Amino acid sequence: MTDDPTRLDRTTILAALERKVLWLAAWTIHQANHVRENVDGLKVGGHQASSASLSTIMTALYFDVLRPQDRVAVKPHASPIFHAIQYLLGRQTQDKLTAFRGYKGAQSYPSRTKDTDDVDFSTGSVGLGVAQTLFASLVQDYVQARGFAADRPPGRMIALVGDAEMDEGNIFEALLEGWKQGLRNCWWIIDYNRQSLDAVVREGLWERYEALFRAFGWDVVILKYGVLLERAFAEPGGDKLRAWIDTCPNQLYSALTFQGGAAWRKRLAADFGDDLAGLGPLGQRLHQQPDDELARLMTNLAGHDLPTLLDAFGKVDHDRPTCFIAYTVKGHGLPLAGHKDNHAGLMTAAQMETLRAAMRIRPGHEWDHFEGLDLPEATLRTFLDRVPFAQGGPRRYRAAAVPVPDELPVEIQPVMSTQQGFGLILNGIGKQDSAFADRVVTTSPDVTMSTNLGAWVNRRGLFAREPMVDTFKSERIPSTLTWEFSPTGQHVELGIAEMNLFILLSAFGLSHSLFGERLFPIGTLYDPFICRGLDALNYACYQDARFILVATPSGITLAPEGGAHQSIGTPLIGLAQDGLAAFEPSFVDEVAAILGFAFDYVQRDGEGEPCERTWLRDETGGSVYLRLSTRPIEQPQRPMTAALRQDIIDGAYWMRKPGPNCQVVVAYTGAVAPEAIQAVGLMAEDRRDVGLLAVTSADRLNAGWTAASRARERGLPHARSHIERLLAEVPSHCGLVTVLDGHPATLGWLGAVAGHRTRPLGVEHFGQTGSLPDLYRHYGIDANAIVAAAQAIAPGRPIRWLKAL
Repeated sequence: MTDDPTRLDRTTILAALERKVLWLAAWTIHQANHVRENVDGLKVGGHQASSASLSTIMTALYFDVLRPQDRVAVKPHASPIFHAIQYLLGRQTQDKLTAFRGYKGAQSYPSRTKDTDDVDFSTGSVGLGVAQTLFASLVQDYVQARGFAADRPPGRMIALVGDAEMDEGNIFEALLEGWKQGLRNCWWIIDYNRQSLDAVVREGLWERYEALFRAFGWDVVILKYGVLLERAFAEPGGDKLRAWIDTCPNQLYSALTFQGGAAWRKRLAADFGDDLAGLGPLGQRLHQQPDDELARLMTNLAGHDLPTLLDAFGKVDHDRPTCFIAYTVKGHGLPLAGHKDNHAGLMTAAQMETLRAAMRIRPGHEWDHFEGLDLPEATLRTFLDRVPFAQGGPRRYRAAAVPVPDELPVEIQPVMSTQQGFGLILNGIGKQDSAFADRVVTTSPDVTMSTNLGAWVNRRGLFAREPMVDTFKSERIPSTLTWEFSPTGQHVELGIAEMNLFILLSAFGLSHSLFGERLFPIGTLYDPFICRGLDALNYACYQDARFILVATPSGITLAPEGGAHQSIGTPLIGLAQDGLAAFEPSFVDEVAAILGFAFDYVQRDGEGEPCERTWLRDETGGSVYLRLSTRPIEQPQRPMTAALRQDIIDGAYWMRKPGPNCQVVVAYTGAVAPEAIQAVGLMAEDRRDVGLLAVTSADRLNAGWTAASRARERGLPHARSHIERLLAEVPSHCGLVTVLDGHPATLGWLGAVAGHRTRPLGVEHFGQTGSLPDLYRHYGIDANAIVAAAQAIAPGRPIRWLKAL
């Protein structure tokens, strides 16, 4: 900005913009809480104090330091500051700000999917956005090492971190993984205001932060004092003032900040004498300063000092990860500054009027871009037009779709598991020489082999920026796995931390938008440990990241492992999680059909009306979850017709169509297919026209049914979903038995579609060790339990093959 024609010092302009940003953020929150009509009586909130502590840092970053290729995760509670900055840059509207925290307004916390301004990473569940920047940096390295984005300069992935946010465990898991992967081009700026949601933080926490980051290979920059205090420290007696502030307890410093200049003077007088003589010549000068100037000096922390921040950020001329610990004041510039209860506090109308007067804002001009500033409007507009961060057009890329094969070939053996089939399909992709195969990237938290990625890894290798040989191979020690790392590898091996898996999948799944390069990320883990990373999975879906999650093994079908490794509720997660299409195939040909669909589905981002075949909004795309099993079962020998493939993708098909006098239908999903098939055979002589419904996606069936129901309620009487058409063939008197190796509620809702009596079978309690027959019998999902349920729900003559339960 040195060629600015106004020839004004850039810090003068930045200081004016910071003042405006602080006002706009405070007014946005005040408008939402005290001006806009409150129709429901609920507190709106907005975190005036917590956002204010980042006003200076974000002003320095967005108006001076950042470049278009840089990406930022903004501390959730700094959302109003972010939106104010975007408003000044012309990327946010007044209507959105006046509707802050309201319907269709600027969001409470920055959101990629719901905000219309330039959000790089969604934040809200604290800690996740911080870690996202680390993994986004690793993805940037992957994309560039693979030669996909050689024409784009690397950007810095920057997190603005609340100091209380550092308590989140996923941050420490991410730090360790970053060290393993050779992290670079990542900044974390800790807003060290020393206040959490409830209170003031412990003493000396910054030292623990410093030691931690240095241990993981980060540079650490401590930003504690601003220019005014540094000048004071340089005066005779200044060393004593520095020592006094350095040892001032956090709670006392916060309290004095809130109380103001008179309180500072009284406290200093208690320690250095009434005339501050104990501070020597510096004390004499401070003794004569007005209270407001004394308070300004004593709170002149580096996190609110533009020259100090600009100097510190400008000195970083390397790509090593860097942590800035920036001392700030929570509520900086507001009447709430320093108070321990200010996190959820709101300024009163009177306090807002005081701030209005200080900012020189006329009534009716609250949203004017340059109201109350001394600098000419032309000067400020010229400066904003030249902000480096705002150059270069839209910062969200649109990557072209990558053609996907019409079919994913797999050699189906007579008996095999869906997990084995998945591994063979990936191996087949690995053999291909195509843009599609080159864009597939897999990752797993230390369960690569046990989730059947071994053959893929042998063909495509592991990723690292620097090559690493497989010592076992070079020493000619026999091994089934080639463990070689290189910049061309297509598998990222993670430590056993599921939060890291999902945040990395989120970063890979946003590569098309962040870096302009389409990838097909596939993550594998044991199904029960989805719950361990569930917050990060939800976060990834909320950002509209695109990936394929393969969870295997699953359920009590993992019989010898016991309850700690057996999943019950994950099918319900698949049913409920927005942005994630969940499937649970029984057979390998179903896995191939679903994966083929998934590779196309993760690339879709269209708009429009739901498909009238399913009432699913498939054109919008999303991520995909496959719940697979290690249980080998007999595979059907059948052609994969277009109609069967579509039914598998839509969520269900008739394995055995019900006849016109059908008394009972068995609906199954996943690994219990043999039991369902056996049960139908056992009852066929005693119940007429028994139907067998194969459910490949309870999630898509349910979503289509509810969407079609809404459509009918809104005046489209012809709307029918896939499951409604399937069950239309079933007589109303027929009973329905549903069964799966998971919670029975996953399929229990099917009876509500057409009013059929339903008996849902499944697993409701923690699993245990045993053989499959033992566990299926114990939990009531074996063939005999299905037959017993059918006899109970579809009365008739006794089923001759039913055994006592």
